[in-house]
Parts: sequence; C-alpha cells; structure tokens
Amino acid sequence: MLPPTLSEQLIRHSVAHALAEDVGAGDITSTAIIDSASESMATVYAEAFCIVAGVELARGVFQSLNSDMNFCPVASDGDKLAPGAVIFTLTGNSRAILAGERVALNFLQHLSGIATLTSKFCDLVRAYSVQIAATRKTTPGLRSLEKWAVTIGGGGAHRQNLGDGVLIKDNHLAICGGDVGLACRQAREYVDSGLQIEVEIDSLDQLQAALDGKADIVLLDNMTVADVEAAVKLAKGKTILEVSGGITLDNVLWYAAAGPDIVSIGALTQSAPASPMSLYLVPHVPKQAGA
Repeated sequence: MLPPTLSEQLIRHSVAHALAEDVGAGDITSTAIIDSASESMATVYAEAFCIVAGVELARGVFQSLNSDMNFCPVASDGDKLAPGAVIFTLTGNSRAILAGERVALNFLQHLSGIATLTSKFCDLVRAYSVQIAATRKTTPGLRSLEKWAVTIGGGGAHRQNLGDGVLIKDNHLAICGGDVGLACRQAREYVDSGLQIEVEIDSLDQLQAALDGKADIVLLDNMTVADVEAAVKLAKGKTILEVSGGITLDNVLWYAAAGPDIVSIGALTQSAPASPMSLYLVPHVPKQAGA
C-alpha cells in the first residue's frame, strides 16, 4: 500500500512559512561571497537507520528558491534507509542550495524522526490488532505535518483538532460535575450523529458509567496493564478502548497484549529524536566549450 501523500497546498504553505522564517530578507553571507551564477551539486544522505519522511517538502524548499533546481529523489517517503543511504541529489544555483539547506534538513530530520519512532512502536505490537496513534501534543503550526509523519511510520493520526470529535477529559468533568454518563449523554444530544463521543476515565467504576452513557470510545488514562485487562473484560466489545499515558517502547507490548483497540502516545510527536542527516556539497564547474 502506498504511503499517504502531503497535499500540494500544505507543502506550499509549510515551505513558504519556513523560508520566510529562516531566509528573512536574504542570505547575506552567500550574497557577499558567492557569485550569483555559481552552481553546485549536493547530496543529502541518512546518517542512521530511519523511515524517511519529508522528501517532497525538501523538493518544495529548493524549487521555491530556484525553479530551475534539478531535484532528483533517490528515496521516497516511507522508505526504510540504512546509514549512508542517499535520499536525494541536487544540481543548481549554489546560493539557492545554501539558502534551503537548513530548512530542508529541518523538515526531513524532524519528520523522519517521528516516522521512525512510530515505526518502532508499530513493529513491537504487530502481532496484535491494535492501532498506534498520535495525540494533540504537537508543535504549534506543525500538527498536520507531524501527524502525517506518524502515518508514514504506520500509525494513526487521531483527532486533528478539537472540532474533529468529542473527547471529554478530566478537566471537562471537573467543571461539569463529574458525572461521566451524563456528560456523554449531553454530548450526544449536542453533536452531529457522525461524530464519535470519547470520554477519558481513570477507574473501572467510571468505565461502567461510560458504557451506560453510550460512549463510542473510552480513553483509559494512566491505567496499569492489569486494569486495562479488566476494562477489556468489562467492556465486552461494547465500545472502543483506547489506552494512553506512560506508554514507552519498554511497556507498549504489555499494553497491546491486554487487548485495547488503540494505544495513543504523545511522545511520537512531542519528543521523537531527529533523524541525523547531512548535505554534502561540491562546486559544479561546467565543461569549457571544446574541452
């Protein structure tokens, strides 16, 4: 199955914002010491194993700076790369390559890091019918890209924003009286029938109330593996069960084996380490006529 692709509109918007932030009024260093007609060749490669994500964003960066840039992808989003693997090559204006280098690598390293970490979680639970999913713990302004990177790694995006579905959390319950079942019923009366009602609970007693309130999804927050197992038995398939809070590479297998439908992990987007990558550049000297 082909990996999900980024929309051209999202690529253009993300690239324009990132270049405006980084290039600003112009790269004065390159303008001062590099001839405007200078051309170079560059190769971007992975320094460690990764699931690459962001190749088309990198293309957008360099071709936004110079439409004549020759961008040749060697890897595609979703590919598994070994250390030293080439991701893409460039030939074109030297100033444009230098101006786009940091932005392109920032996109690639950050998004590939998210995809790689997600893939590690997915690989660990592959024997179980459970989905690894992202949360709303994302970098402001980068949510769409970060959640896309999670899907490149094999995970699910979950809610994109607060309007995508109801998720009644502990602070909602604290304000409206704490009655889980009543909160679910009130939400059902208010929202469109196509939207799911999810409620966060932290005890098995609340689970029964959520079931009585006809919640579509119940989020088991910071529960032990034993409590998750008990919740699965109590729910008997009447609702989707999601586990979240304190999930790591060391314990995700135990939680998956307990039988939930979804395991959501904030660390996928909040603290995934960047994938190390480098750009190697050499000046391109055109052949002289008759040489």
